Amino acid sequence: MARLFGTDGVRGLANRDLTAQLAFDLAQAAAIVLGEDARSRGIKPKAVIGRDPRISGEFLAAAISAGLASSGVDVFDAGVLPTPATAFLTADLDADFGVMISASHNPAPDNGIKFFSRGGHKLPDEVEDKIEAAIGAERLAPLGGAVGHVQRFADAEDRYIVHLLRSLPNRLDGLTVVVDCAHGAAAGVSPQVFTDAGAKVFVIGAEPDGNNINLGYGSTHMSALQSAVLEHGADFGVAHDGDADRCLAVDANGAIIDGDQIMAILALSLKERGQLARNTLVATVMSNLGLRIAMQENNIEMIETGVGDRYVLEAMRDGGYTLGGEQSGHVIFAQYATTGDGILTGLKIGAEMARTEKSLAELASVMNIYPQVLINVPGVDKTRVETDAELQKVVAEAEADLHGTGRVLLRASGTEPLVRVMVEAAEAGTAQSWAERIARVVEKQLAL
Repeated sequence: MARLFGTDGVRGLANRDLTAQLAFDLAQAAAIVLGEDARSRGIKPKAVIGRDPRISGEFLAAAISAGLASSGVDVFDAGVLPTPATAFLTADLDADFGVMISASHNPAPDNGIKFFSRGGHKLPDEVEDKIEAAIGAERLAPLGGAVGHVQRFADAEDRYIVHLLRSLPNRLDGLTVVVDCAHGAAAGVSPQVFTDAGAKVFVIGAEPDGNNINLGYGSTHMSALQSAVLEHGADFGVAHDGDADRCLAVDANGAIIDGDQIMAILALSLKERGQLARNTLVATVMSNLGLRIAMQENNIEMIETGVGDRYVLEAMRDGGYTLGGEQSGHVIFAQYATTGDGILTGLKIGAEMARTEKSLAELASVMNIYPQVLINVPGVDKTRVETDAELQKVVAEAEADLHGTGRVLLRASGTEPLVRVMVEAAEAGTAQSWAERIARVVEKQLAL
């Protein structure tokens, strides 16, 4: 059987793949596994629940609350809040675990359930496997006063906003920003916190109705933000995704500033202020070569991980690093967050602009983006991607031709018979040519 948990919790089409019954079962299983420590000390476990505004989150939250409370867990329902807010509140309340109901940047019919351990950290695979195994185990069935309470976490949003404002090194006075909330979880928080930080704020994509999350707005649809920044003559814009754990930006000219450029800006800022732990940035293998070169030029080490913010987080925790993230806009500040936080990232960008009195375009110029071509080759035997002699030969030829001015990356998909071919080079034509040539070899040599 396929593993229930994917790379970021349990996801699927709500009410077909992700049903109320599955949510209830997952909650009861999580109560067994994640509430064990509290029960061993003779106290009721506590859990925080948050969700994005998609309509299916309402019945899923009800099912999870029922599953937890019927298993003797006290539930603090934080309502609609960003994923990083749920992680923060799990730690701030000293809860045993947290639950976030969201499908991030996916369309409204999808949804997902992910768990945070004590302290607000994402679960390792082995703990997720324990929860999955516990779905078929004997249920906890307390009686009388031993069942859990379900209560509204009334000051959840205020606690999170105060936390964000405390993380700022300086205010944003004098800046004008457009905030795109993707009709998602950021709508109730991001405009408020940017205003409280001193910026003049214009807001788009902040009218969630349960069905319009990520629809035409947010980090997967940047054109609306680009137009709004130009229309209002703003200094910059920030775009969140549905659960606000990521942030992309737009400069005053309407140019998109991606996660790699954001990390470059913030790494240099932290280094200048003596706050970049071990003088190191953590990024994934998919980050643009230009980021690595920019870090080298500024004497900053860069560690690469597998694709996925959970792997970035693991490397940061293992090495005690301050800053990490992904090209997609997941940026993690270990001092303030246990997961990517799009609102915090946007605030940090604004704070650096205000501190240096530089435009976002000027700050982003520290990094040159190398042309990057990605070709997906479906229907192939991905298990032989690292062992086929002909494929390794053409990759070696490409790397010799690029001689340090580019790179080749082959990645086997984790969920389907597909190999991703990525080539970067100083010239777009060179990257395209080598990517197409390598893709043809993949298709021929690894054919099923």
